[in-house]
Amino acid sequence: MCEIYGFSGKREKELNNDLREFYSHACDHPNGWGLALLDQSIPAITREVCRADRSELLSERLSLPVTAKTALAHIRLATVGNEDYDNCHPFTAVDDSGRSWTLIHNGTIFESDKLNRYVFRQKGETDSERILLYIVDRINEATAKAKRELSAEERFAILDEIISNSSPKNKLNLLIYDGELLYAHTNFKDSLYERKDDDGVTISTRPLTESGWRPVPFTTLIAYHEGERVFTGADHHHEYIFDPSSYKPLYLAYSGL
Repeated sequence: MCEIYGFSGKREKELNNDLREFYSHACDHPNGWGLALLDQSIPAITREVCRADRSELLSERLSLPVTAKTALAHIRLATVGNEDYDNCHPFTAVDDSGRSWTLIHNGTIFESDKLNRYVFRQKGETDSERILLYIVDRINEATAKAKRELSAEERFAILDEIISNSSPKNKLNLLIYDGELLYAHTNFKDSLYERKDDDGVTISTRPLTESGWRPVPFTTLIAYHEGERVFTGADHHHEYIFDPSSYKPLYLAYSGL
C-alpha cells in the first residue's frame, strides 16, 4: 500500500524530523513521493517518481527548514495505476467557489460505480484521484443548490456521507485538506495514528517517535482546524478486511494482461 502523513497546527512548525522519519519508510513504498505545504491559497506541491530515500530533490529539500501550519506527505506503493508522475500523491483540485482541495490516500477502491465516470477526466490512473474529483463535484452541486459558499459544517457533512457510503468493501485511509479543515479517516485497523501536542496534531500511518501516539478514531470521519478537532462524524462500522485475492483483477488490468 502507501503511507500518509499530515500536520495541522496553531502556528508554523518545523517538520523536518518527522518528515525524515516518515520518508525513511520508502524502502517498502518505492513508487513515488509527495509533499504539500498548504498555508497558501494555492497548495505548494512537490512530487517525484522515485524512491523517497534515494531522492536528491527531497534530500536537498530536507536540508533546509520545512515549516508549515498545514502539511501533507505521501510515499507510494502502486496498486492502481502505473509508476508515473501523474499517479503520485498529493492530488489537488479547485471547486467552483475557488477553494483548493488536496488529498492523499492509503488504500484501494474495489467497488464504486460512482467513480467510473472520472476515468476519462483524471490526469493519471489512480482511484485516489477519482475520489477527489467526485468529492469536488459533490461540493459543487451543493454549492449551486445553496447559491452560496458552503460552511465548514456543510462541507464536513457532505464528506461524512461520501466516505460512509464509499467505505463498504473499500480501504479508505484518507487525509484531505480543503483550505480550512484537515479531514482524516481510516477503516483498516492499526494503520493511522495521531499525536497531539502544544503545536497541533500530527497524523501518520505509523508512529514516527517512540511515544505520544494513539489510533485515529476508527471508521469515523474527523476534522481538525489549526490542530484542534472540530467535527466528528457518525461511526459507519465498515471495517476493511485485507483480502489478497481481491487485488488480482487490479494487477491484471494494469499489467496489460
